[in-house]
Amino acid sequence: MRYAFFITIIALLELFSLGAALSLQWWLQPWLTSSLTTAVWVLVFVVTNALLAVTFSKRFDNSYRWMSAWMLVMHYLILTALLMSLFYGGYLLLVSLISIEGYSAATVGFGLRVLAGVMFIALFIYSLYCAYVPVVRRLSITINKPLANSLRIAVASDLHLGQLFGNKAIDKLHHLIQENKADILLMPGDIMDDNIKAYTAHNMAAKLTKLCSSLPYGVYATLGNHDLYGHEQPISNALQDAGVQLLNDKVLKLDYKGEIIWLIGRFDNHKRERVATTDLLQQVDTSKPVILLDHRPSDIDKHSQLPIDLQVSGHTHNGQIFPANFIVRAINRLGYGYKAIGKGHFVVSSGYGFWGIPFRLGSRSEIWLIEMTGQSIA
Repeated sequence: MRYAFFITIIALLELFSLGAALSLQWWLQPWLTSSLTTAVWVLVFVVTNALLAVTFSKRFDNSYRWMSAWMLVMHYLILTALLMSLFYGGYLLLVSLISIEGYSAATVGFGLRVLAGVMFIALFIYSLYCAYVPVVRRLSITINKPLANSLRIAVASDLHLGQLFGNKAIDKLHHLIQENKADILLMPGDIMDDNIKAYTAHNMAAKLTKLCSSLPYGVYATLGNHDLYGHEQPISNALQDAGVQLLNDKVLKLDYKGEIIWLIGRFDNHKRERVATTDLLQQVDTSKPVILLDHRPSDIDKHSQLPIDLQVSGHTHNGQIFPANFIVRAINRLGYGYKAIGKGHFVVSSGYGFWGIPFRLGSRSEIWLIEMTGQSIA
């Protein structure tokens, strides 16, 4: 399975290289010579395979970011070329329909190349905006259990705190939570970006501690796959020291204004020996509201048949970069968003942070604000 994954990645990168080389060839067509054409093709494939070799060798920290960045450049070159093809097709259709004399081929070609340059730059600017400027998704749900006082739940998954996403992002999250008067904050996994090097170097602990102390009923989290890649204990210690209550295969009874709400957290399934949800449910009173934090949304079908009122998940990033958002939704029961399924309510967030490179297209940095109400107590 692992080899199949690597082979698929390599094949995709070579296809991207082919598309990027063809796109560059179109862009440079007015100035192309045979030697320049050869140089374009050689350059694209050499850069791709050199970065691929460096990434697989793991000789440099974060070398995968350079591979990801180059892949994004190629992706946006291809997208730009495809958009220009659509514009050109639309232009030809318009000219034929209204029977007017069009511009010369040279003028149209020059205009398309200028527009392509603008679009290429605009894609990067917009993608940065989507990665760093979060939106608040608001949701109201009513559960079929007694709950006299509504609970305002903030959900921030996939922070990936690291070199490119740190103190300013925590400050922004703190502001959004205070502005929306959340009672608790749930963080269902991937809180750190693999380790705590950047977290420690930039003293993010002070900001996270301040955030945790501002929530009247606390901050609760479970670990995701990126929190489990060899640095589970340092990450756990850092989070707990900041005031985050970790629920890794654990349950917690929350006293909320005199009522009981049960919180359950599961390890990400990267940890093979994690406890089954059914076993965790045996430790709680399911006649009371039950909220589950599960990093991946892969068990939603099973959980929809259990006495779980609300599940919050992340992991998918809603694909992060178009068109991966369509793939995510195709392979998951719920790849992104909200849906009431079976006995429960399910929310899968695109995440507050990002993985790898600070770009999003077709997805947004976000937090969810969920107002959970129950049946009135007679």
